[in-house]
Amino acid sequence: MHGLPAQGDSAYGLPACGDGVSGDGASGGQPLGERPAGEWPAREASAVPSGPVVRRSSVRGQVLAALRTALATGELRPGEVYSGPVLGERFGVSATPVREAMQQLALEGAVEVVPNRGFRVVERGARELAELAEVRALLEVPVLLRLAGTVPVERWAALRPLAEATVRAASSGCPAAYAESDRAFHHALLSLSGNEQLVRIAADLHRRTQRPPAAAPALLADATDHTALLDALIARDLDTVRALLHGHVTGSR
Repeated sequence: MHGLPAQGDSAYGLPACGDGVSGDGASGGQPLGERPAGEWPAREASAVPSGPVVRRSSVRGQVLAALRTALATGELRPGEVYSGPVLGERFGVSATPVREAMQQLALEGAVEVVPNRGFRVVERGARELAELAEVRALLEVPVLLRLAGTVPVERWAALRPLAEATVRAASSGCPAAYAESDRAFHHALLSLSGNEQLVRIAADLHRRTQRPPAAAPALLADATDHTALLDALIARDLDTVRALLHGHVTGSR
């Protein structure tokens, strides 16, 4: 089983599906799946995803990456409350790096603090998701249209490997791998603007508009938008750029 690499606070710290974490944990814990039956209360045992133990190195970064993966795959369920100590036991670490990682996720809008209980995974309704997607479209579409007329064609072409990576991730059917590659592609696109504040705000909106895990065909349809968008940007076909990007961001293909 592969160990989770030390990711620090990278914005793209999601490992691919099937990757695990192993080694000695800071508190010597075991994954829940290896504990004797009945050791955990039924509510907590069913609510906390099972898995291997996190390595000591870069503990906070590894926990943050693992939590992001669990959110992307649906292992941490919207509306459920998870405590730092219980998640710490799951990862084989103390509650401190879990709470630090959860605080970061709270800043990103993925979870919310529940006093004296832990953290609740945010459950977004259809209206909220639609409103966030609209804001994202209002931000990204005009920027990409402006860049389409000024950025040299070879710079768009240089992003082809990132677009193709999203197709491979989608083909694997792994929501966590696709979430990572999708964010990396959009980050690279908007980085061509040279506006760091824009990139930061767009990345925050991107995280907040992530939907529950989709089936592989839906992921693949989303990914093929990336390659089609690059083709349109290279051809300087602004009408197609506008239509593709708006549909991609809002889900209104």
